[in-house]
Amino acid sequence: MATTVARAGDAVSGARGRSAQRTRRHPSKTRWWVVLAFLSPFVIGLATFVLYPVAATLYYSLTNFQAGSYRPVRFVGLNNYRTLFTRSDNFWIAVRNTVWMVVVMVPLRTAWAMLTAWVITRVKRGRNVYRTLYFLPSMVPPVAAALSFIVLLNPVGPLNRLMGLVGIDGPGWFSDPAWSKPSLVLMALWAAGNTMVIFSAAMLDVPRELYEAADLDGAGAFRKFRSITLPAISPVIYFSLLTGMIYAFQYFTEAFVVSGSANVEASSNELLGYPARSLLFYSTELYQQGFSYFKTGYASAMAWLLFLAIFAATVVFIRVSRRFVHYAGGDR
Repeated sequence: MATTVARAGDAVSGARGRSAQRTRRHPSKTRWWVVLAFLSPFVIGLATFVLYPVAATLYYSLTNFQAGSYRPVRFVGLNNYRTLFTRSDNFWIAVRNTVWMVVVMVPLRTAWAMLTAWVITRVKRGRNVYRTLYFLPSMVPPVAAALSFIVLLNPVGPLNRLMGLVGIDGPGWFSDPAWSKPSLVLMALWAAGNTMVIFSAAMLDVPRELYEAADLDGAGAFRKFRSITLPAISPVIYFSLLTGMIYAFQYFTEAFVVSGSANVEASSNELLGYPARSLLFYSTELYQQGFSYFKTGYASAMAWLLFLAIFAATVVFIRVSRRFVHYAGGDR
């Protein structure tokens, strides 16, 4: 009896083993249409709003296509790209203005957010209140912020009136080519609260033991900031500079609103560059060519050049940052 039971148990175990082996060799046939049904919203969205537009702009950049025109589309090769570099004055003005924003606005905004976070972390009372008050401007929509600054920085606006009370003759701000881009930088500093919050969290995460050891060595506040805080928050600095650079290359909304709303005497050809094309950035010129003049092929070539410029700048920035960014554990 015992032998029979043992043999039966061995038979059951063997059957289970063979079944498991067959399962491993022949995985269960999942109903592929169920998987596809769950993935279909993402796949359709990706194909419709990403893959197709990318492929279409690459094709249009090699043609003379104009949206809304009945003229047949003709393949022109690299003619649009040659026109950009050789026959377009606005293109080079837009490039210079955009590079100015990348070189000036991004480092200043990062430094201002870092300095503000450092001051707030040293406050003993009301730290959360100050952090909230400084963060609130970053929640204001860019269009509303731009319109507010147009009123604030009007030549006869509140800021110039206050400056006049102390005998200072305020500039024209957005109506003065020399001050138009610095005015946009002031707006960017005002709305740097989101970056400040990230820096504040990074600074609070620095081990207190390092500061205590520096205090024992007699290090001052500046020495501790340079030797302890900066290396510890270098990944956050890298993140802020990288994302800020990508954003500045595509700078559009504020410049678009300011150029249109502050423009009271410019001609229609200068609508998005007023004053004196000082606020003509790459994205605004791309918009103007594509949606004002309907030069779709030309605008598509500009879009691809912008993509390549951002990609190349990002690759260079990542490679250079390896020398200066210090991660926890010593990895870089």
